[in-house]
Parts: sequence; structure tokens; C-alpha cells
Amino acid sequence: MKKLKGIIDRFEGEFAVVEIDGKTIDFPKSIFPKEADVGNVVIIEVKVDKKETEKLRREIEELMNEVWED
Repeated sequence: MKKLKGIIDRFEGEFAVVEIDGKTIDFPKSIFPKEADVGNVVIIEVKVDKKETEKLRREIEELMNEVWED
């Protein structure tokens, strides 16, 4: 699991603009605790959801089979 550390730069509507390694990235405000504020250091964890990935792969495969059936 990769962890990104950044600083909340500002809020714009429903997004938090977070500076990570000198670049800003927009994240949905909803992923942060309500008490998160401008200037707070935040840690964002990134992981692969294997269950959802497999579900999506099956859905795509089914759609492709429907399209390519004779």
C-alpha cells in the first residue's frame, strides 16, 4: 500500500487541493475528516481493490461477449 503525504493548500467547492511533492492534486473533500483544514498535513493511502477490479473485469468481459456473439 502506497502512502502519499501532502499539505491541504485550499478548498475549491467539493474538492481539497493538496500539494504533494511540489504539485497540486484535487481530491474529493469527502475523503478527508471533517476537521481537516488548510495547512494540515494529510496522508492519503492508495491501494488496489482486488475484489472491485475483478468485478469490473467480469462486467467488461460479459459486455465484450455480448458485442462479439454471432
